[in-house]
Amino acid sequence: MPDPVRSPYSQLDQLPDRDPQETAEWRESVDAVTKAAGPQRADYLMRRALEHTARNEGSALPPLLESDYVNTIPTADEPDFPGDEAMEARITAWNRWNAAAMVTRGSRFGVGGHIATFASAAWLYETGFNHFFRGKEGDGSGDQLYIQGHASPGIYARAFLDGRLDEQQLDNFRQEAGGNGLPSYPHPRRLPWLWEFPTVSMGLGPLSAIYQARFNRYLQGRGIKDTANSHVWAFLGDGEMDEPESTAALALAGREGLDNLTFVINCNLQRLDGPVRANFKIVQELEAQFRAAGWNVVKSLWGSAWDELFQLDTTGALVRRLRQVPDAQFQTYATRDVAYIRDHFFGAEPALVELAKLLTDAKIAECFHTARGGHEARKVYAAYKAAVEFKGAPTVILAQTVKGYTLGPGFESKNANHQMKKLSGKEFRTMRDLLDLPIPDSKLDEELVPYGHPGADSPEVRYLQERRAALGGPAPARRLHASAALPQPEERAFKALYKGSGKQEMATTMAFVRLVKDLMRDKQTGKRWVPIVPDEARTFGMESLFPSAGIYSPKGQTYEPVDRDQLMYYKEATDGQILNEGITEAGAMADFIAAATSYATHGEPMIPFYIFYSMFGWQRTADQMWQLADQLGKGFIVGATAGRTTLTGEGLQHADGHSHLTASTNPASLNYDPAFAYEIAVIVKDGLRRMYGETAPGEDSNVFYYLTVYNEPKQQPAMPEGVEEGIVKGLYRFKEAEGATDKAPRTQLLASGTAIHWALEAQRILAEEWDVAADVWSATSWGELRRDALECDTARLKGEERVPYVTRALAGAEGPVVAVSDWMRAVPDQIAPWVEQDWVSIGTDGFGLSDTREAARRHFGVDPQSVVVQVLAALSRRGEVKAETVKEAAEKYGL
Repeated sequence: MPDPVRSPYSQLDQLPDRDPQETAEWRESVDAVTKAAGPQRADYLMRRALEHTARNEGSALPPLLESDYVNTIPTADEPDFPGDEAMEARITAWNRWNAAAMVTRGSRFGVGGHIATFASAAWLYETGFNHFFRGKEGDGSGDQLYIQGHASPGIYARAFLDGRLDEQQLDNFRQEAGGNGLPSYPHPRRLPWLWEFPTVSMGLGPLSAIYQARFNRYLQGRGIKDTANSHVWAFLGDGEMDEPESTAALALAGREGLDNLTFVINCNLQRLDGPVRANFKIVQELEAQFRAAGWNVVKSLWGSAWDELFQLDTTGALVRRLRQVPDAQFQTYATRDVAYIRDHFFGAEPALVELAKLLTDAKIAECFHTARGGHEARKVYAAYKAAVEFKGAPTVILAQTVKGYTLGPGFESKNANHQMKKLSGKEFRTMRDLLDLPIPDSKLDEELVPYGHPGADSPEVRYLQERRAALGGPAPARRLHASAALPQPEERAFKALYKGSGKQEMATTMAFVRLVKDLMRDKQTGKRWVPIVPDEARTFGMESLFPSAGIYSPKGQTYEPVDRDQLMYYKEATDGQILNEGITEAGAMADFIAAATSYATHGEPMIPFYIFYSMFGWQRTADQMWQLADQLGKGFIVGATAGRTTLTGEGLQHADGHSHLTASTNPASLNYDPAFAYEIAVIVKDGLRRMYGETAPGEDSNVFYYLTVYNEPKQQPAMPEGVEEGIVKGLYRFKEAEGATDKAPRTQLLASGTAIHWALEAQRILAEEWDVAADVWSATSWGELRRDALECDTARLKGEERVPYVTRALAGAEGPVVAVSDWMRAVPDQIAPWVEQDWVSIGTDGFGLSDTREAARRHFGVDPQSVVVQVLAALSRRGEVKAETVKEAAEKYGL
């Protein structure tokens, strides 16, 4: 860590000193030690005094943010190791071998793979699997494991040893097209019986782990599931901690005291292409960062071989030197000979030179090349035990390892080892000898290096399986539960929106919130709704939920709210239903993912809805939307204040005209842009059926819904008869043409969301002023129309005659089709290939701007008059309207 910036001011100088003489004596004592024994000794004494004082009960002194570069748990204080170390070493050896063999065998197909990460972290996983990680076959939900993505070969290797995978599956690593392959990383959608949490989009794992631990507490607080015995483990790389998402929620975990959470950071001092903090100390930096956020920090840096060195360090020179050496230099020590280490490390000061004289070359080589805390079962066990027993705060374990450990000198601590995808025959021989595995040379002379297995009834496999049985079954594992289906809510809540709003104006944002508020009253499923909002709940009309549902807080409400005398006051409670996250869309999405996958994680289906400014959804957190899809999450994501022109005055950074295009790239996202309140009711009802009830043949229930709703108040009409199917499929005729003469040319206006109102006004103008008949269609989902059309195309390639729904719906509709929305033209253009009529689209391409709705719509050319001119132009190209008419209309409307 760099030296702290020293302030010329002292806060203590501002406070009264009841005994200035005593204070002066303390200062003089420190000065005397500095003069007599040097500043290092003074620092040592002050550190110990501060640590002692901070530990005293009732002390207001904050703890130091950084400790010495040594193990937190002294060797003498390590607990007894409860397992068979020799047996666990043999199991770990087989896992190391098979992970390397799997990736090397796959390299002949060029599919790649990573070896070095698991090689460094093998004991971090093995110790957990044998002694800590609870499975799902015991009491409760078991533990939740966020496995570091690049370590997946080692997890597959362990599942192979356990009998959960066979050789053919290992040989299909990264070869999934045939249907029996293994995904490259933890991907629940690709291997849903094994993986629970996708983690290789770095930074999302730690963020999600925090909110998963928090959601476990939420379920407990609301009386839905006893999660007291569930612990969340997140395995991370020190390089991954550079991602802003990795540390984004540390304060939340510390603030809420999530002692059901442990981060295990594999500090092998390397990113993917080189050292993490080349000129600094990543361990020290992380320690300070986590301690400042209120976490318990356990450092497991040095193996037992270092014990002798520390005992000989009577001057503190060794500890000082370890603190001084930057990470990149220490990485170099792991690859250089003893002479280099004696010269460059121990030669730094006389006390170290004398210490080195007491050490053999073998001892120095062992310490600096391999002896790390993360490579010893006893050290790792001590750290894990300390973590699970610590109460009141989450724990981070900083475990130092050597990247590529046991893979030989060609791999260990090399900057390029992330790109090194295979071992040579010679390297496998070296690894075999180091691990003491019974694999004969003759097998290593074959074209493919063999997998190793001691036998299904071997002591190693029996031990492994016995340990897992004692801990509640295999891990990692994903389970589906028979109770995951939910009864459909009563029809009463939906009927309120079917009726419309009469003469009252209501924005579709408010319509959605009213619907959910009524659904939350349902006796059977109401408690399972999880309202999530990052901030500005009042903007979305959600303040009415505050006093009735309450806002979740593990502390309840320790203050009197300023609006307590108001009807819709701000109410927090330990059993609150709302997750109000503050200004963090990433945190809200992590909440959503935890709730959306609770049906598998905990066997408790929850119905999350996350409502946000639509511009700050897909644009900000699309990566998490993919994580949600990969994790097979379910629920409703709601982009409120949607569209590029409806949010008056806010301007470019709030004007969303593209989220539907981004959302269309996610296969699990069903995207709707409803125009009316009754459409919202139909979509939500069908979503509840599909995600939580009974699916129709061919339907995938592992989807989530994205709805865009608007803040523009409009009269909401009652639902016409027979439109439910069209609403769900994405298109239906809302209003037929009227007012034009019998011989008038005809057109079809397709509109989504708030644009339906522009189309209806354009319909009137076309009939009254230009004698053009226009039918108005509500396009509730451009994306679902396209999805259906693509499926039909695929079916036709297989000889099945299927006509896309959009083609059938528009069959016989006369005239050109003009599509309009508050989105860029590429959104409706998704369906153009399957529309047989002439096609025209207009939209809000370009950057947003601040102005009134009317001015913004005129600017983008989507207001009713602009729609009229576009229709006349389309008819002119067909020869049904004179070209002069188009010019006349443009001049009349000032276009």
